[in-house]
Amino acid sequence: MTFSLAGFTSPWWFLLLIGVAALAAGYVLVQRSRRRRVLRFTNLELLERVAPKRQGVLRHVPAALLVVGLLLLTVALAGPTAEQKVPRNRATVMLVIDVSLSMEATDVTPTRLEAAKVAAKSFAEGLTPGVNLGLITFAGTATVLVAPTTDRSGVAKAIDNLKLAQSTATGEAIFAALQSIEGFSSVVGGPDGPPPARIVLMSDGKQTIPTESEDDPRGSFTAAKQSAEKKIPITTISFGTATGTVEIEGRTQSVAVDDSAMEEIAQLSGGDFYKAATADQLRKVYDTLGEQIGYETKYADASKPWLILGTILALISAGASLVVSQRLP
Repeated sequence: MTFSLAGFTSPWWFLLLIGVAALAAGYVLVQRSRRRRVLRFTNLELLERVAPKRQGVLRHVPAALLVVGLLLLTVALAGPTAEQKVPRNRATVMLVIDVSLSMEATDVTPTRLEAAKVAAKSFAEGLTPGVNLGLITFAGTATVLVAPTTDRSGVAKAIDNLKLAQSTATGEAIFAALQSIEGFSSVVGGPDGPPPARIVLMSDGKQTIPTESEDDPRGSFTAAKQSAEKKIPITTISFGTATGTVEIEGRTQSVAVDDSAMEEIAQLSGGDFYKAATADQLRKVYDTLGEQIGYETKYADASKPWLILGTILALISAGASLVVSQRLP
């Protein structure tokens, strides 16, 4: 945690340091004055018999502890703040999962789809309670299975029931996610505006619908640009390997993962790109996203440690004074 003058809520309390400095200076003056009075005592032999034994530097320990304690208490009163990671209390995330036939490839054990189910459920269940999570699947078309909600049970159940279908309409999936986010935001948006939103897109293959190109009006690149205009970044996860194959109508077909397209979607939308070639890598990506999405960094009150330390030192000062000089400082 980093502290700075800009990080104090009530810095004017530091004016009390003038009083602390005056107290320390007064203590030094009193000690010097006492020493001068002692030196004026001409009968040194009698002084040795009547004056209490001096404790040397130990007699200054209680006063020093008291001054330090007062310094710490003054800092506490000034309201120090520090960067702290706190759970988000409002955010919208649309989890978009590819269920095209290529997800049946076994280059990821047991299959791409089964590994994706496990990782996606773990991601959903691990998100902080304040995040509204929705689920969309896509193959030849996109389907909103779960609208954004804080209820994770519906999302987990829908993930368990994912079924494969033909084709890959990545652009349609992004457009569906944007529409779902906009509909939800119009309902829950308050005086602070709609909650921040993000799309998490996991796919293993190249767009096949529309067939012309990703720059088609309904293509994935066009959808990514629209997402950027709406300030909704897309985090893409390219899942699978270059050696994946599936059996379709008795023929073995290559279903190599399309990293470049997924990276371009993320870049166009202002999001992040991740590559996962194994189930373990996919789980780690989702864990990272859970931390990024579920928590935010805020300046929060950090006065408690200063208050505790200041109080403890003040108590120690009082105890040390009783031991050293048999009186309170």
